[in-house]
Amino acid sequence: MTISVQEFREKARAWLEENAPKRGARPADESRELIEADRDIVTEAKEFQGRLYDGGLAGITWPQEYGGQGLTNEHQRAFNEESAAFELLTGTFTIGLGMCGPTILAHGSDEQKQRYIKPMLRADEVWCQLFSEPGAGSDVASLQSRAVLDGDEYVLNGQKVWTTGAHYCDYGIVIARTDPDLPKHRGISMFIVDIKAPGVTVKPLRQITGGSSFNEVFFDDVKIPADHIVGAKNEGWRAAITMLMNERVAIGAGGGGGPRGAPPGFDSFVRMARERGLDADPVIRNRLADLYIKRTVLGYIGMQIREAFKAGRDPGPIGSIAKLYGSLLARESSDLGVDIAGPQAVAWTDDAKKGDKWSMSVLQAPASAIAGGTNEIQRNIIGERVLGLPKEPQVDRDMAFKDIPAGTLR
Repeated sequence: MTISVQEFREKARAWLEENAPKRGARPADESRELIEADRDIVTEAKEFQGRLYDGGLAGITWPQEYGGQGLTNEHQRAFNEESAAFELLTGTFTIGLGMCGPTILAHGSDEQKQRYIKPMLRADEVWCQLFSEPGAGSDVASLQSRAVLDGDEYVLNGQKVWTTGAHYCDYGIVIARTDPDLPKHRGISMFIVDIKAPGVTVKPLRQITGGSSFNEVFFDDVKIPADHIVGAKNEGWRAAITMLMNERVAIGAGGGGGPRGAPPGFDSFVRMARERGLDADPVIRNRLADLYIKRTVLGYIGMQIREAFKAGRDPGPIGSIAKLYGSLLARESSDLGVDIAGPQAVAWTDDAKKGDKWSMSVLQAPASAIAGGTNEIQRNIIGERVLGLPKEPQVDRDMAFKDIPAGTLR
């Protein structure tokens, strides 16, 4: 018997009160990088996600036959509203649960769903995405990593870059070229790859924040069983589009559940304004109100997209709208935080807990305008699919990939 939304809400509230800290009760992990020396963060997050799953609060709308709860969007909304006041240690799994899982559910075989979805939901296995390459960033379809069928397995060679969390992940979803004689969008396949397999090398990249959550990943004759292909051979671009849409949702509108109280994170701005004596400043008050409205709108956009996915509909360009809106809001939020904090945003005492919070937010904000497709790419999509503007010229769209002088191709 399906639990009612109200019963589920009460269950979620009770579990959160017992298992999750209130927002602001502990230092936020926003500026702590998940680097090799910080494995304790991953361990803590995995333990929390396991308890969340065992409490019946993970994979709320995911199919029950694959380990989800099989509930409705209304149940998910109730959980989002109740959890807004708590610090959830789930950011480590944004890529797995927000991107990889939905893609496997949409395009994977029944065997793949049975094998991977439940361990993913319980955080027994952590996932990453392997799309971008040194010569294929905004134009991902120009990728040159190659997977060649050899008997009952594929042999993968190539390089990926900007792979978040690869250094602590167990599995990843990778796209590689399987037929260079086809046009670039039609000769790509998607695979599930074991990050610990022989031939996989992960090298962290140092970032402007000082951390190294991004990585380069090299594949040297990595063997992938043929049944690890997601969807059909040479049709990986279709699955990649699904994953990219989910990525834009996860980055742009992943956390909002609609307002019941303040949007997540908003209270920290109000609290700091009061501490600095700026809560009566008319300009600051206006900017706070504007931020509240925009974060609330972003939450509703996220709800609309998730409901479209749940109903089996393509949400279309609204994912790009959410991604663009979210990245612009990230910059606006960091600017407001620095303006409220004043000198404390650039200088703080050694004993100040999270003294670098606002300077880190400024350094991190530009990344949201790049990850998941740059703002320029999102504007192109919105211009073409919402405003009906002409498409950008694509002279290589129907050429065999081997004939395109792209990137480092020889």
